[in-house]
Amino acid sequence: MKMFIKPLKPHQYFEKGTNPFLTPSKDNVKNKEDSDEDSNSYSWFYMWDIDENKPPEEEKKIDNIPKHPPSDQPEKKENKKDEGKEEIPKLTMPKEGTSVLFAACNGITEMVEEILKKFPMAIHDTSENKNMILWVVEHRQPLVYELLLKSNLRDSMFQTKDTYGNSALHLAAMLRGHKHWIIPGAALQMQWEIKWYEFVKNNVPQYLLYETNNEGMTPADIFTDTHKDLVKDGGEWLNKTSESCSVVAALIATVAFAASTTFPGGVRENNGTPILEKQAAFDIFAISSLVALCVSVTALFLFLAILTSRYQEKDFRSSLPKKLLFGLTSLFLSIAAMLVSFCAGHFFVLKDKLKDKALPVYVVTCLPITFYAISQFPLYFDLIRAFRKVPQPANKVVTL
Repeated sequence: MKMFIKPLKPHQYFEKGTNPFLTPSKDNVKNKEDSDEDSNSYSWFYMWDIDENKPPEEEKKIDNIPKHPPSDQPEKKENKKDEGKEEIPKLTMPKEGTSVLFAACNGITEMVEEILKKFPMAIHDTSENKNMILWVVEHRQPLVYELLLKSNLRDSMFQTKDTYGNSALHLAAMLRGHKHWIIPGAALQMQWEIKWYEFVKNNVPQYLLYETNNEGMTPADIFTDTHKDLVKDGGEWLNKTSESCSVVAALIATVAFAASTTFPGGVRENNGTPILEKQAAFDIFAISSLVALCVSVTALFLFLAILTSRYQEKDFRSSLPKKLLFGLTSLFLSIAAMLVSFCAGHFFVLKDKLKDKALPVYVVTCLPITFYAISQFPLYFDLIRAFRKVPQPANKVVTL
């Protein structure tokens, strides 16, 4: 068998004594002065396993094997900040653990509850220096966590730390690149990450807020460091959504303003009052056009407030989602009010010609803008669902 030796200058091996198993070659060993002059010369050295029974003529040595030419690009220097920094592993399942730990990591609350009823000591099971609390918090299982809080937990369970010195609050603040929540969108994911961190923080001993792990980071530092990309993606998503919605709100405001200042049928010349003011359809037109103007302007201001936001972590907790929710609500109301205003104002033109056929005509005319509103309903419902007190995990147990 050959032993593969890293290509370096010969004097780096023989003078420093870093490779006592390598035998120098007379043809390849050079003086240090010669090696400095020819700094780009490299040599391969191999060493055969020594066999005393093998004749010496059968031993072969291969020298001067060509290597890839040295690259002209400068070598990448390691960042000094990363030196000595332990790498945090990705989200994994317990390699060696009991059934209750696997059930807790997968969010199977019924199985965890039944096991703890029959074997109460199973709550102290550990795997890879992590107890059940650490595994549940790391895998974002709020239902199982609530179940464990109802049990007789001791403070000693929260004092347990993993190999990297992370407590339960450190793991709650740590984002490992896995989609833990069922809510779509980076901004709503960030909102539920903040809620999960606060939920765990409110149920652990307060001294854990200031404890550091092996890297000297507190839970707040880990949360800020690991959620930078999610905050950035959430800000970009909110920008795009607000820009598209603000354009629609501005168009509706323009149309509603023009409609509210123009009366169907005209006005009387002597006093300037509308001619059709005693008609029921005119009252519907006047009220709906005013409502469309007010709510569309409100929606426009809310979307502009999102666009001018600083997109800090705390803004994703409630400020930005509430602005987006109220903005979409105002936008939907303005769309509905504008459609009602259009139909009521146009009714005076077609009531004698089409009579009963006017309603189907209005329905078909309003279909395109109605489809736009319907396409935004999933986002609207997701925003309503995002204001839950405790977030819901992404994985669900399916009954076979």
